Amino acid sequence: MPRGRDALTSLALIVLALWPGAPAAPAAPAHEAAVRDLKPAVRWHPIPYSAKRKRDMAAYSKRHYGRRRYRLRKPAVIVEHIAVARRADTVWNIFAPNRRDPELHELPGLCAHFVIGGRGRIQQLVPLGIRCRHTVGLNYTAIGIEHTGFSDGDLLNNRRQLRASLRLTRWLRCSRGIRLANVIGHNESLRSPYHHERVRRLRSQTHGDMSRRSMRVYRRKLRARPCPRSRA
Repeated sequence: MPRGRDALTSLALIVLALWPGAPAAPAAPAHEAAVRDLKPAVRWHPIPYSAKRKRDMAAYSKRHYGRRRYRLRKPAVIVEHIAVARRADTVWNIFAPNRRDPELHELPGLCAHFVIGGRGRIQQLVPLGIRCRHTVGLNYTAIGIEHTGFSDGDLLNNRRQLRASLRLTRWLRCSRGIRLANVIGHNESLRSPYHHERVRRLRSQTHGDMSRRSMRVYRRKLRARPCPRSRA
């Protein structure tokens, strides 16, 4: 029988499991040593993320999620995007300025954590401990991955880019205990149990990239690359 803190932890998990409508708890991360070799080659190419941008992100989080924070703690979702751009440097140039976006006219500027080019090169634009604006309703808990191209098919039919994407996503989800079902396309954002949006006019806002149909193909390939089990 667990005692003290262990007992409280067990009780909390039981309450969470029985709470109606509660999202499933994140899976436990795979053993650290077992996932160490999963990380693909990633080039660090950060966009400017100034103190002002952090303040803007915190203010955005207060408006949309109810808490003034800019840090991304324990992400539970990975969102796959199509950048509608041919080159990774174009994506970088779009994300670098901290300016209001042309669609929703909010600060901070748009960004994602990673971008993957057509040749399969992965660039990291933002530290994983920082929030990015890439998916309405999920920015408080989601890692964003952009892929150069103009349609879902551009990614799914590009072997080098798709292989790099699956490797990156596998490493991220295995190292952070993110469930396969919570690897989603941007178009699936409203279906996520983690979707939360306080601004009424944005509660049904999403984009068309990486549809459910496309993500069925993507998740099937990702399922064939399971997280390694602990050797302990």
